[in-house]
Amino acid sequence: MTPSAYRVAPSLEEAGLDPSKVAQLLERVERDVKEGIVPNAQVALARHGKLGVFETFGRAQHGGVETPATNDTLFCVFSCTKALTSVLAWQLIEQGLLDVRRRVAELVPEFGTNGKEVVTVEQLLTHMAGFPSAPFDPTEFRDRDKRLARFAKWRLNWEPGSRYEYHPSSSMYVVAEILERLTGIEYAQLVRTRIAEPLGLPDLWVGLPEQHHARLADVEHVGLEATDAEYASAGLKRPPPTEVTESALQNYNRADVRVSGIPGGGATTRAADWALFYQGLPKLCAPETIRMGCEVRTGDLIDPGTGKRAHRGLGVQVAGDDDRSARGFGKTCSPSAFGHGGAGGQIAWIDPATGISLGYCTSGQDRNALRRARRTIAIGSLAASCARD
Repeated sequence: MTPSAYRVAPSLEEAGLDPSKVAQLLERVERDVKEGIVPNAQVALARHGKLGVFETFGRAQHGGVETPATNDTLFCVFSCTKALTSVLAWQLIEQGLLDVRRRVAELVPEFGTNGKEVVTVEQLLTHMAGFPSAPFDPTEFRDRDKRLARFAKWRLNWEPGSRYEYHPSSSMYVVAEILERLTGIEYAQLVRTRIAEPLGLPDLWVGLPEQHHARLADVEHVGLEATDAEYASAGLKRPPPTEVTESALQNYNRADVRVSGIPGGGATTRAADWALFYQGLPKLCAPETIRMGCEVRTGDLIDPGTGKRAHRGLGVQVAGDDDRSARGFGKTCSPSAFGHGGAGGQIAWIDPATGISLGYCTSGQDRNALRRARRTIAIGSLAASCARD
């Protein structure tokens, strides 16, 4: 589908975007491609419900074959996916079908083992559930028996609710199970029927059908890791290891993983779809539901990965205070900006103060986490400054 099939503003000015600021944003996005830091980049800006910017740079690998990356190229956006899963939960809360104060075991009895019977739905969505590293083979997600057997085996790493630690995938598998039980509809189909189709986003998938795999850019790891000296120079500590390893991300080049529909990190789409997803939230949820979802629920708990306040809403990251850049936002975003990033520097958020939403995708997994962070801050800062009025 070409950009013209979207709700596209006839000009940047009519989209409420400043052409000179947009030019600076595009120059920064393309710079890393020109310098060979990442193989490709796709970026989109939307405002007032319409797409104003959609550009793609570089080349992409598809099963070992290199082609130019275009606006039709799909990308795996990893943990940006959590916003989709969270909004599905928001919808059920709005409908009175889900109470986040409930214990998960009341909804999924198979989960209530090994001390996990005290975990609440809210703790799943806020990364306070206590099992951040619980193992799960993504190809087992579509097998209900294997999925539930995994849940039953999981053990707690710490007392639920006592701390914050990002759960890269485990908690969202359980959220997806709850969604399925309350609706009677498979998770991947919920994404299609309750988000993608109502918003007119046919290329928004979690669980990509095989006929579209040829359009999906293969994950490519590039560059070298930052050294301890570089971290020290930046006044930072090396982030603790997680399950998001190089081999785990390379698995997304496998067909069986691509179709699995991983609820914490398996969305495949384009930057334009992300920008328009956030523009379309008022069509999916009432304003008070969106405010509820963006209410910060982690208090003063610290994210061990950044050393800053976690500042988590119900499944989404909220920009908040002066540490917003450590949470995946640009320095010029308002405190009310919210969204969720993904591995390798995928960006997706909206700033309610200006109405600007941003999507940024790349298949290049830059091993240098410091450089990735600088890229995210720069792109986010430039994007948030693009409002014309």
